[in-house]
Amino acid sequence: MSSTADRIAELRKNYERAELSEDASHADPLKQFDQWLTEAISSEIPEPNAMTLATVASDLRPSTRVVLVKGYDERGIVWYTNYESRKGVELAGNPYAALQFHWVELERVVRIEGRVEKTGAEESDAYYASRPLDSRIGAWASPQSQVIPGRTVLVTNAAKYSAQFLLNPPRPPHWGGYRLVPDQWQFWQGRKSRLHDRLRYRQAGGEWVRERLAP
Repeated sequence: MSSTADRIAELRKNYERAELSEDASHADPLKQFDQWLTEAISSEIPEPNAMTLATVASDLRPSTRVVLVKGYDERGIVWYTNYESRKGVELAGNPYAALQFHWVELERVVRIEGRVEKTGAEESDAYYASRPLDSRIGAWASPQSQVIPGRTVLVTNAAKYSAQFLLNPPRPPHWGGYRLVPDQWQFWQGRKSRLHDRLRYRQAGGEWVRERLAP
């Protein structure tokens, strides 16, 4: 057993940066999320838009991966990916998923759960067109989540599609956006002595109910 494994149980961190009270939080979870994400971006922490996406396959095995949020409003949280990837296949079979943001430096976590739907073609087209050329070609070149014999496959595919499309690759039919429509949010703020603040928002009768959970 490595010395790291021996020491890991002893790792401790005190959380004392901020607090999250019912009085100081927004009644609308989207506004609370917007405030926290804005503060994360302003703090210049690494990858503030990175979120863990959890899906469940037809055999009930969960899987997670990190994706980047690319939009959010009252309709939900948006990211883009390959529809034929593992997450795409799992979402096609079970359209419910969970997202998690972890802003370590701010001692904050946001968890979001809900149903996932594809964004409209126009919305996906617009975002795809805004991406750097290399990223647009990459969407064609990578058969995401598929077994490949080596990196040469990706390089060869990228060269092929670059020659085929030049500076104007169209959006691949297998690539586009997803939107998670939240029915539950949780906001976690680290506090001293492990007595963390944890507020949940859940849908009830078309309204958001805010309640405190024990940490």
